[in-house]
Amino acid sequence: MAVAQQVEKKAFFQREIELGNPFGDKVKEQFYNEFASLIESGIDMRRAIQLIIDEQDKKRVRAVLEQLQQRIVAGASLSEAMEVSGNFSPYEFQSIRIGEETGRLRNVLLSMAVYFGDKVKLKRQLVSVFTYPVFVLLITIGVLYFMLNSVVPMFEDVFKQFNQELPWLTQRIVWLSEHFGSFMMWFLLITVGLSAYFYTQRKEAWFRQRSSAVVLRLPVFGPLIRKIYLARFCQSMGLLMESRTPLIKALDLVEEMIRFYPLEVALQRAKKEILAGNQLHTGLSHFPIMDKRLISLIRIAEEINQLDHTFIRLTKQYNDEIEYRTKLMGTIIEPAIIVIIGLVVGLIMVAMYLPMFNLSNVIK
Repeated sequence: MAVAQQVEKKAFFQREIELGNPFGDKVKEQFYNEFASLIESGIDMRRAIQLIIDEQDKKRVRAVLEQLQQRIVAGASLSEAMEVSGNFSPYEFQSIRIGEETGRLRNVLLSMAVYFGDKVKLKRQLVSVFTYPVFVLLITIGVLYFMLNSVVPMFEDVFKQFNQELPWLTQRIVWLSEHFGSFMMWFLLITVGLSAYFYTQRKEAWFRQRSSAVVLRLPVFGPLIRKIYLARFCQSMGLLMESRTPLIKALDLVEEMIRFYPLEVALQRAKKEILAGNQLHTGLSHFPIMDKRLISLIRIAEEINQLDHTFIRLTKQYNDEIEYRTKLMGTIIEPAIIVIIGLVVGLIMVAMYLPMFNLSNVIK
């Protein structure tokens, strides 16, 4: 056990020093898919991993797989080799261990491939939604900086020549132009300070509780984030229930995998209810993060002993809703940002041209 802990610590520090995770979600999806296909064809585990290693172009991925192969050759099971590797979550190697013990390893591998495939798909959807708005926002900041530091001072020099009182709006824009550099400096300092503080407090219970409550109350984004975590919860539970994992053990693994405070609290309460002789839906029903539809379907599934099929069906439904909402957000956010940019630029230009309307009076 001490040796395993030393290996885990070594792997952890290696991951911290390296740039990025060599065994990310996309790599894991391919690994589980190919591994399941090779195992199904009758190839032994060591040879299957060797074939997957031969296909890899990235040295860091090859190194992880070679370590797995070496430990398996030395007599370790696949789950034990994954646990010591440090590149796999408890959810993964515990699920693989259950598959090994129940003789359903191939099914577990396929389920893990689906799980990580859905994660990759969701990430791509979110990136596609937010890439354009972030890009446009950066362009807007650049345009605003140029106008306030170049265009507005030019107009200000012209206005001074006429020695007339400027309109209120023009005065505010000129004042903003004169202090824009200081505002940007303070903005960056406050942003860096808050980011550093949030990073140091991210694992504290009070911070996780309050930050998650704020996130869930956000308009548009809050409901989407809620559905994302519910989809992950249902998908994880469906995989474990399909592998005949005991319910308490499944809830423990899902709690470790999905690090979201409201969901963790709900799972902890559900485990207590089950140990007290109640059912899963009873414990989950006390928390607003859970949909009423979800609770109702879990209650029916418990009555007919079909929790695995119910969670799998709910996963598909939530994923479909997430895909629809992300596409809808994309169609709404893009024109909204364009309108905001137009308003900002238009406001500055109107403020600069307002004194021009009285120019004829000044000349007379």
